Amino acid sequence: MKKQFSTAPSESGKSILSATDDPDLIQTILAGLFFVEPKTNPVYFYGRTLVYVIFLFWGWQFILMDFTSNEIGESFMHNVNLVFHEAGHILFRPFGWFITILGGTLGQLLMPVIVILTLILKERNNFAASIGLWWLGQSLMDCAPYINDAREQQLILLGGHTGRDAPGYHDWNNILVWLDQLENAGAYANMADITGTLLMICAFAWGGYILYRQYRNMQRIPV
Repeated sequence: MKKQFSTAPSESGKSILSATDDPDLIQTILAGLFFVEPKTNPVYFYGRTLVYVIFLFWGWQFILMDFTSNEIGESFMHNVNLVFHEAGHILFRPFGWFITILGGTLGQLLMPVIVILTLILKERNNFAASIGLWWLGQSLMDCAPYINDAREQQLILLGGHTGRDAPGYHDWNNILVWLDQLENAGAYANMADITGTLLMICAFAWGGYILYRQYRNMQRIPV
């Protein structure tokens, strides 16, 4: 027997099927992601434009880096990411050995995500959130050399020694050995680098579009 669905008005006077009239979820999300203030202060706009150009140039340098040479490991941002990487090990320690090891990488990726969500949902500052997305992409690219080194374990790690010198100390060697994927370290590193690059390009596009909309809303100074 087929179920019968009534379209009779409910007590509130609305049809039971009126839920289909709610705003589309995707449109709601997009409206939130592309929100800009109705009026833009010119000082703020040109300041944001300068920031955008700096991060565009800086990000393009990261995109051109070869992760197999660990150029990115010598950057200022690597030191920033390292703080959250080490904090991640501590944060995820209650969840067991494997998650504790993986927690370093999770920690350095989780922090930009928290920043992005805070800026979108609480501050409603989508331009700043695009910089947060830039950071997420850069942080993922920053993971690539470490993942790629899982087999050879030649990178100098925190403490001044390599993973080969201190067995069990290399996060991604431990992770990929546990997953029986050590031979695919290079492929996973390449995936991290490509995904980080795509996120950074999305950040460029998002930030640029927000600036365009802010420019259209910019308060004109009367002549």
